[in-house]
Amino acid sequence: MPQLVPYLNFSGNCREAMTFYQQCLGGDLNIMPFAGTPAAEHVPSAAQNGVMHATLHSGDLVLMASDSPFQPVQDGNGNNLSLNCHSEEEIDRLFAALGEGGQVTMPLADQFWGAKFGMVTDQFGKSWMFNYDRVQPQQ
Repeated sequence: MPQLVPYLNFSGNCREAMTFYQQCLGGDLNIMPFAGTPAAEHVPSAAQNGVMHATLHSGDLVLMASDSPFQPVQDGNGNNLSLNCHSEEEIDRLFAALGEGGQVTMPLADQFWGAKFGMVTDQFGKSWMFNYDRVQPQQ
């Protein structure tokens, strides 16, 4: 069964928010800015120091987040359901099932961070992110 992880989007204050959550919840915070990644060439210059991806691990809690330089984040549209899958078969199956009757917003594809990743908006308007880490992180 995949792990369900909340994924929050911010309008440029992701680093501040995730640092606050770390202070409140404890744990380890990893932050990857847009600058220095292949995504940087697609991001406006003003957003280069923004957060491409952040992960907070505290015990069993996992919270992920990023800045959204392409669409404004308003209350209600800055949340996604992120499924961390355990196999290629699982990510393919869940992506197809949850996307049925909805819209693919980013096709499943191998990504530079070593994962297969994609996004769909389901038939009820909810945003889902799918990730399969080909190289599992060390615990």
